[in-house]
Amino acid sequence: MEISNFHKARYEYKPKLPAILAGDMDELTVETGAATEALSGHEEIKAMFKHSYGKPVARFVKGKGGQSRNALNVGVILSGGQAPGGHNVIAGLFDGLKKGNPASKLYGFLGGPSGLTGGKYIEISAELVDKYRNTGGFDMIGSGRTKIETPEQFAASMETAGKLKLNALVIIGGDDSNTNAGLLAEYFLEKGAGVQVIGCPKTIDGDLKHLHIEASFGFDTAAKTYSELIGNIARDANSAKKYWHFIKLMGRAASHIALEAALQTRPNLCFISEEVEAKGLSLSQIVGQICDSVVKRAEGGENFGIVLIPEGLVEFIPEVKALISELNDIMAHHKGEFDKVLTFQEQKTWLKTRLSPASSSLFDELPEEIAKQLLIDRDPHGNVQVSRIDTEKLLMRLTEKQLAVLKAAGKFKGEFSAQGHFFGYEGRAAFPSNFDADYCYTLGFNSFALIAAGLTGYISSVRRLAFPASEWIAGGVPITMLMNMERRKGKDKPVIRKALVDLDGAPFKAFAAMRDELAVKTLFRYPGAIQYYGPEEVCGQTTMTLRLEHGK
Repeated sequence: MEISNFHKARYEYKPKLPAILAGDMDELTVETGAATEALSGHEEIKAMFKHSYGKPVARFVKGKGGQSRNALNVGVILSGGQAPGGHNVIAGLFDGLKKGNPASKLYGFLGGPSGLTGGKYIEISAELVDKYRNTGGFDMIGSGRTKIETPEQFAASMETAGKLKLNALVIIGGDDSNTNAGLLAEYFLEKGAGVQVIGCPKTIDGDLKHLHIEASFGFDTAAKTYSELIGNIARDANSAKKYWHFIKLMGRAASHIALEAALQTRPNLCFISEEVEAKGLSLSQIVGQICDSVVKRAEGGENFGIVLIPEGLVEFIPEVKALISELNDIMAHHKGEFDKVLTFQEQKTWLKTRLSPASSSLFDELPEEIAKQLLIDRDPHGNVQVSRIDTEKLLMRLTEKQLAVLKAAGKFKGEFSAQGHFFGYEGRAAFPSNFDADYCYTLGFNSFALIAAGLTGYISSVRRLAFPASEWIAGGVPITMLMNMERRKGKDKPVIRKALVDLDGAPFKAFAAMRDELAVKTLFRYPGAIQYYGPEEVCGQTTMTLRLEHGK
């Protein structure tokens, strides 16, 4: 494979470690606190995790030592969607293992968790690691979304671990993947398998957060990638002065990406799903906010603007959420009957007798292409695939329709022409920023330290992320501490709770303080491309979210 000059140059970058991990391993010891509890559902989760519940938060400090220097066999899994920096987690884990004992081995399971259950793996060599240091993607060993949940899958996992004589397994993933890590840790303890399990917090959506997990890796790079693109579009809009750009961004459950991009770029409008739900904003109210901005800007001769939209917004709008829920139920119970209805108009007529009056009325008002998406694009469980709904186009069409009414009434005298965009895959496999390169390498190296300390059922935790890497605090947080009970497929299950945007938090308050002015004025900010070389204030900055959360 031919690689670019930039690709070659990134191989030379040396990720930074916290001082506590960069020093002598013989002087590293683990400090623990009091027993912990789950976020909620304490008794239920405690009963399910008899061997791993209630463990203390761990922190590495300088001391007498106590880290195992024995040769270890460790497996690693990339789970779920790509996030920039995954390869550096593997590199940090590999380097830690070899620093602990050169005879240690690292096995990569191919294609995600199914590689563990199916016994598909490779031994990761120094030559292989060196080809992927500081690069994006998950292509070193591939990823997958298989969930290990059946007795057969757990047994197959233990069989593979036994075949390779694994001492530990590191699972790199999001909330569901790390829930899986917790379940595997408990299973191995129950069976006396002697296999430790450590998780690493990954997701560009930024919704795997906690007091001890300040950021999931990949969020920094993805947010900066999207912010560059938004800044480019904003500058084009300010140059051409004729288009409103509606930009949908990753973030189905949480709006962290949209909020960070808004802080970076200063759009005219940015909707935060969590606020929409908290205030119970209707679709017409959201469209009304957009129209207010369009009208006021037009009065100043500015018939252009930027609107940011989280991909999951429609699920937070009360009446749309109700419609989706009703459609899910109808499709689940009458799919065979619905499949016989051929044309879209016939489908609408068929649905009228089954939808509530309010949902039926809303369905009639939706643009035809959006209504069709609610019926066609469904996941294996029969649910609407919200990420495939063109929310940006929905808001564009409804805004256009309402502005026509305002124009006819003489309340709008400007022009409105809209363009839609969706930024998703563009940010998932970018070259990691220097921050993510450092953070991911530290997460991997820290995972080795947790294994060497004999811990299991923990997520690799690195804190004080808004400060220089040398000052970061390394340790681990028990997976059960992040859990609550949620209804999944008709059953109550223990899962890591998604961290949504905190409407009382500093990042949201900072945006809320400026948005009235942004809605009327052109105050776009152009962050530019991610910088990898140059002064620290240019290439070493963390996200605004992290800086605000740390009071910086």
